[in-house]
Amino acid sequence: MVSKGKPSPRSAVKPLSKEQVAKLNREFGLVDPTYPYPTGRIEPNEAEIDAQNPKLTNRLMNACARVLRASCKLHAWGLDNVPPTGPYITACTHVTQFDVFVPMIAMFRMGRRPRFMAKAEMGTWPVLGKWFRAVGMQPVPRRSGKARQIEEESIRILGTGRPLTIWPEGTVTRDPQKWPMSMKNGVGFIALEASRRAGRQIPLYCAVTWGAASINHFWPWPRKQVVMCYDTQLDYADLLAHMDEWGDEPPSELADELARRVRVRMKEVMATIRGEQAPAGFFDYRIMREIPEVEAFSDPHQVDAQALAQTADAAPAKARAGAEPRA
Repeated sequence: MVSKGKPSPRSAVKPLSKEQVAKLNREFGLVDPTYPYPTGRIEPNEAEIDAQNPKLTNRLMNACARVLRASCKLHAWGLDNVPPTGPYITACTHVTQFDVFVPMIAMFRMGRRPRFMAKAEMGTWPVLGKWFRAVGMQPVPRRSGKARQIEEESIRILGTGRPLTIWPEGTVTRDPQKWPMSMKNGVGFIALEASRRAGRQIPLYCAVTWGAASINHFWPWPRKQVVMCYDTQLDYADLLAHMDEWGDEPPSELADELARRVRVRMKEVMATIRGEQAPAGFFDYRIMREIPEVEAFSDPHQVDAQALAQTADAAPAKARAGAEPRA
């Protein structure tokens, strides 16, 4: 099923400059995540590797690495934050399709084998669909009314000790300047419920990729600079304070709040990579327009109502302005 709206064109943003990448390298120490053990020799999680079709996974990983190296100059920092064992959640930006492959290959090269949520259509693609399913894809049938079933399967995966990767925007961002847009609260529900069942906070990390928006996929040369940050753990222990009193599932306001924190943190990290000031507001996919940033624990339905009211107030004023005679 086709998502509404269209991403802004490549010309909407400037390519990431060599000077900015050099600045990030001086500050954080960038590595190439397409090669094995990019931060130095580590002990890979052999149990996960053996359980996830190691031969086919290795072939796919090497093929993706070659494509990425041919298409861009890829850099990363923060990969030491990837836990060597145990379950964790990675919430990734979705500026382009590179935001799917870059964090995944980085974690694979760090010796982990996360399962990942992806739209169900990808599993039907010729050749690639078979590969995706073989290396851990969890199909997500969008607009199917099965959100809770999908979230339950994700929680089950975390309960087995496996990591999970999510793109909480649900599709490529529609923000005109390609900043992270509104998040679906499934990432919050999964993290909170998985933590309650585990009796502890499941680690949650943001992976932010920037630079690929300027790549021409038909002719990517000269190669553009692409940088990914695998951020430090996002703390949400305060949201788990009363988890014994939740009832059947986490309260929606807590899931909404955790999704908001993920989006805000992604904006902050992306601003660092881009060397720009993050926007004061954010693009809300539900109403397809930018709205002011919201306070903690804001009701998303109230946010929508306010944005729609602003639109309604602006329409008569625009009509009156158009009806006024020209001087």
